[in-house]
Amino acid sequence: MRRPILAAPAAAAVLAVAACGAPSENAAAPAEGTEVLTVGATAVPAGDILDFVDAELAADAGLDLEIVEYSDYIAPNAALAEGQLDVNLYQHEPFLAEYNEGNGTDLVAVEPVYLPPLGLYSFEVDAAEDLAEGAEVALPNDPTNEFRALLLLQEGGLITLAEGTDAATFSLDDIEENPKDLVFREVEAAQLPRSLDDVDAAIVNNNYAQEAGLDFEEDSILLEAVEDNPYVNILAARADNADDPRVATLVELLTSDETAAFIEEEFGGSVIPAARG
Repeated sequence: MRRPILAAPAAAAVLAVAACGAPSENAAAPAEGTEVLTVGATAVPAGDILDFVDAELAADAGLDLEIVEYSDYIAPNAALAEGQLDVNLYQHEPFLAEYNEGNGTDLVAVEPVYLPPLGLYSFEVDAAEDLAEGAEVALPNDPTNEFRALLLLQEGGLITLAEGTDAATFSLDDIEENPKDLVFREVEAAQLPRSLDDVDAAIVNNNYAQEAGLDFEEDSILLEAVEDNPYVNILAARADNADDPRVATLVELLTSDETAAFIEEEFGGSVIPAARG
């Protein structure tokens, strides 16, 4: 069961406001004997994964998923904290920790589900080393993903961060070496795919890259390493409902062999099941 919602882009005015809406009038009633669980998600890949689970696995496990889609990274946590959702699936644990610290919430990571590798995309060049001197590169402007983006650029040999730079205190001033004199533009994550028309390259979160039709193999010029990657997306809940049996059932379904096979087939390596990463 899906209840599509369009949330406003993340901005200061909406940091603590959740998107909300009514269930679709066409939504079917839960089957007798099933228990409803309301799950917030971004459309791709989390929404697609949840759709598969709901259509193929949930009923046999006695679960009926009410899936609420969001287009930004703030509203799903606000809705979870306020009790509008039972769980959500879209974020990595560093982002969740930052949200809790900034909003005084007590949301918890329940289970890692999938890794969506972060990528540097470009319509101008075919390889990161081909970026020209002074090329403009767009970065996600939320702190956890911007730091993650800088790590990716460092892994690719494009910059060097000062020793001791960490996620809690970093700034662009911590770029110690920038041999190509790259110019960085901080952009709201949802707008990064559009920015590719105006910049030489952009680091785009996986879900927004896929929604925009960016090709994982053709358009990316630098990708995160998979092994030991700390940015695995998690199923999150509130501290007071993390042990709910319905949540445990959803964890079993999301980490099942059937779901892993769906992820591998549907996303062709651009999303990695956590159990197989």
